[in-house]
Amino acid sequence: MDNTNYQVFCGIDVGKTSHYAVALNRDGERLVGLEVYQDEAELRRLFTDLSRHGKVLVVVDQPRNIGALPVAVARDCGVEGAYLPGLRMRRIADLYPGNGKTDAKDAFIIADAARTLPDTLLPIGESSDLVEGLRLLSGFDADLAVDENRLINRLRSVLLSVHPALERAIGAQMHRPIGPGLLAKFGGPVGFAAASRRQLDSCAEGLAPRLWKKIVDSIVASLAEQTVSVPGATQADLVIKHLAGQLLDVRVARRDLAARFEHALTEHPAGPILTSLPGVGVRTGVTMLVEITDIGRFRDAGALAVYAGVAPRTHRSGTSIKGEHRQHSGNARLKRAMYLSAFAALKDPVSRAYYDRKRAEGKNHRSALICLARRRSSVLYAMLTNETHYRVAPQRAQDMVAA
Repeated sequence: MDNTNYQVFCGIDVGKTSHYAVALNRDGERLVGLEVYQDEAELRRLFTDLSRHGKVLVVVDQPRNIGALPVAVARDCGVEGAYLPGLRMRRIADLYPGNGKTDAKDAFIIADAARTLPDTLLPIGESSDLVEGLRLLSGFDADLAVDENRLINRLRSVLLSVHPALERAIGAQMHRPIGPGLLAKFGGPVGFAAASRRQLDSCAEGLAPRLWKKIVDSIVASLAEQTVSVPGATQADLVIKHLAGQLLDVRVARRDLAARFEHALTEHPAGPILTSLPGVGVRTGVTMLVEITDIGRFRDAGALAVYAGVAPRTHRSGTSIKGEHRQHSGNARLKRAMYLSAFAALKDPVSRAYYDRKRAEGKNHRSALICLARRRSSVLYAMLTNETHYRVAPQRAQDMVAA
């Protein structure tokens, strides 16, 4: 990031109830060093006072959540903002004397890094209500995904404790509507044993029109495999009904969110561009959109790859240590979306050909997938920069047909 146009560098160590701000001029002289409450009026007063010394750059260590208000107020005051990632900030802090950690010291380090190390900063683009709304919904969807896995595991654990045979019969159907649907209706082994075959058939047929008979047969057969009643089986039925009901509610909520994501992607200019890339679905497309935000804040495709954590890390020392390894840094959510979409894109002929070429070079599956994700980040950068949908070059398409 270019900092030559700024005369004042304000570093803010954000907090829940108050922030600590330190402002330096281009010569490193301290202009301000004070605690500022999480209040619009105080923040506005700070930025107005600093503007008298020249053009101000406000740098925070957390641009969202507790840092969202300072960024919004600075933007409303006409002050530009930037972001110093936490890992970079901590590594820069090691260059300063002393082992202590205080809000005042952190704010000074942020301001001094903005003054002397501009390449460590990431610009904060202006986010639309649509993108920020998607960010909240995407986080909520991720929480629901965790809840879904937790509920499935808990259901199978309770079933296994009271009736292992029934768990084997219905546990494999948890990813389908029929699994939690039947459990929410009948509960555990006690409820299934008390139900008639007609009741089971009637309920199962609506949940799985093609597989219902086979699944019901396996449930009935499993009930005959165990004649003893494990202590707590009656209470387990109640727990299973509630857990299955919660699982169904979570899936309804995730389906509603998926519909909202799909609609939102059609409204944002970058949405159709992202989903045109093979392997990018609704959820991965939303993740890419909210994490990239503005492609203009990346100077080139390599900067995007580093931010996404898909650029290989070269590790060499002398003649005995050499190689490239997976990055452990980068935006974790964007990195996961890039890897998931790269794996899904293996069905695409062009992506598959590139992956197979890397495997032929001796790379294992994981390394080849990293290479594919890195290649796709360059393609994604070009698509978003040029505002064009994904398309295969005619010559490459002919080569694929010939192969």
